[in-house]
Amino acid sequence: MTAGRGQDGLLTPDHVLHRAAERLAHQFAGMVNAETVERVVFESYTALARTASVTTHLPTVTEKFSRDRLSALAQSRGLIAKPVPEILYVCVQNSGRSQMAAAITRHVAGDRVHVRSAGSQPGTAILPGVIEVLAEAGIDVGEEFPKPLTDDVVRAADAVVTMGCGDACPFYPGKRYLDWQLEDPAELDLDGLRAVRDSIRSRVEDLLAELAPAAAAQ
Repeated sequence: MTAGRGQDGLLTPDHVLHRAAERLAHQFAGMVNAETVERVVFESYTALARTASVTTHLPTVTEKFSRDRLSALAQSRGLIAKPVPEILYVCVQNSGRSQMAAAITRHVAGDRVHVRSAGSQPGTAILPGVIEVLAEAGIDVGEEFPKPLTDDVVRAADAVVTMGCGDACPFYPGKRYLDWQLEDPAELDLDGLRAVRDSIRSRVEDLLAELAPAAAAQ
């Protein structure tokens, strides 16, 4: 049997993850050492696997998530410049409110801010109703997925917006913290979801007016 392949001839997850770690170590050479890269990749895989409903593409999703975590780590160390403000949205499952806020922010601000979202107890997928009401506003979240909250993305953020996750988010001095009181989308019908979507958009525009005035004016 070829090394790195299972009995069915497919590459094993460990082999795929090691290859992903090699690619990322090359990308972040001089900023993050190879051992840290590998640790982040395997930690990310384990965290995502806890809630993944479909594991077929999990190694690919893991590489994407790990790349973002490593970018955040390098930013927090001052090794990658932050040309625009960084906003982190956090809710419990990262399947409703924080995904809506992140998607709306990207839609309104474009590349004038950088946005991340995470969950203190991430769910398995974005709520179908959330996908539907965002699509009504011309916003596609088809490639997004719930992500666990990690220390590195908090450190990299300029503003951290929490939504119903209590004290799960670590606190660092010098950052802007806000808590938005919004109903849980999991308990709402489509009309309720539309109301939350519109409330989030208004709050996002206010936040952008402070962090990135040019973005809010678009």
